[in-house]
Amino acid sequence: MNKLSDCIINKNSSYIPIWFMRQAGRYLPEFREIRKQNQDFIKLCLDTKLVKEITLQPIKRFDLDAAIIFSDILMIPYGLGQSVEFIKGEGPVLGNLNIDKVIKTKKNEFIASMQPVYNAIQAVKEEATGKDIIGFVGAPWTILVYMLNKKSPKKDFDIKNIMNEQHSGDKLLKKIEETICSHIENQIKSGATVIQIFDSWAGLLPDSYLKKYCYDPTYRIVNKFKSSKIPIICFPKGIGKNYLDFCSAVKPSCVNIDYDIDPMWIKKNLKNVSVQGGLDPKILLKDYEVIEKEVKKYLEIFSGSPYVFNLGHGVLPETKPETITYVTELVRRNK
Repeated sequence: MNKLSDCIINKNSSYIPIWFMRQAGRYLPEFREIRKQNQDFIKLCLDTKLVKEITLQPIKRFDLDAAIIFSDILMIPYGLGQSVEFIKGEGPVLGNLNIDKVIKTKKNEFIASMQPVYNAIQAVKEEATGKDIIGFVGAPWTILVYMLNKKSPKKDFDIKNIMNEQHSGDKLLKKIEETICSHIENQIKSGATVIQIFDSWAGLLPDSYLKKYCYDPTYRIVNKFKSSKIPIICFPKGIGKNYLDFCSAVKPSCVNIDYDIDPMWIKKNLKNVSVQGGLDPKILLKDYEVIEKEVKKYLEIFSGSPYVFNLGHGVLPETKPETITYVTELVRRNK
C-alpha cells in the first residue's frame, strides 16, 4: 500500500506523508511555460498528454508521496453544459445557466466529455509507481455556488439569492451530487487511489444551513464509496469548530483542516479520523526560520497520530519551488 493511503486507511502514524494542494501549478516555472502556450484553461485540463506532464512535474521535482491530477473543480459545470472561462485577474466566469438543460444532461454525455481526464489519470498511474494518485471533485455546495453565482463568491455573494431559488436550487443540487458521484467513480476506475472533496465555500453557510447543503450531500457521496476502500479526504474550508459536527455527520476517511482552526484544538477534540493539512500557505512566503517553526509546530502537535502534511489551502503563485523542497526535507527529516 502507498504511504498516503496507508496513513489514512490503517491510521499509520509511523510515517508522515507529504503532498501540497495546488502542487502542480502557477509557482512552477515548468508549468508557466506550458500555460503560456495554452491560454484556454479548460482546454488545457482536457489535454491528456499535458495533464499527465503537469501532474508529474512536482513529483519529478520534489518526490512527494502523492500526485494530484491537474484539473479543476469547475469541470463539473463545464461537463453539465455551462460555459466556464478563466479570466486573468478575475478568476472563473461561468455562462448563463439553463437548469433544464443541465438536469437533462445524461450521465454518459458527462463521462464522455471528461474522458481525457480519466485517460490522464491512467497515464499518470502507469508512470508514478509507488505514489498515490489523487482524484478530486468540488463538493455539491461549492459547485452550486459557482453555477448560480457565475463567478467566485469571494467579493460578491449574497446567500439570499441562492435561498430564493430554493426549488430550482434543490433540483440542481441533486443533479450536481449525482454527477460528482459519476466523476469520482470514473476517476477510481481509471486508477485514482485517493479522492479529495473540496468544499471551498463551506464557510459561507450559516450554521442552520450546514446540514442541508454541506453535511448531508457530502455524507451521501462518502458513504456511496465506502465499500470501494478508497480513502476520501474532505476539506470543508472555513467552517471553524463545526469541523467536529462535520466529521461526526460525514464520517470521512480523513479531514483536511484550514489555517484558521487551531491545530491543538483539532488534536484534542477530533478522534478516530486522520487529519491532513493546516499550515497557512502564506507562511511559505516567509524566511526559513519562520517556516521551520510553523512546520515543526504541526509535526509536534500531530506526532503519534495519523497525519498527512499539507497546507490549509493551495500553494500560492508567489511561492518559490526551493521553499517546497525545504519544507519536504523538513518533514522527511522528522521521521
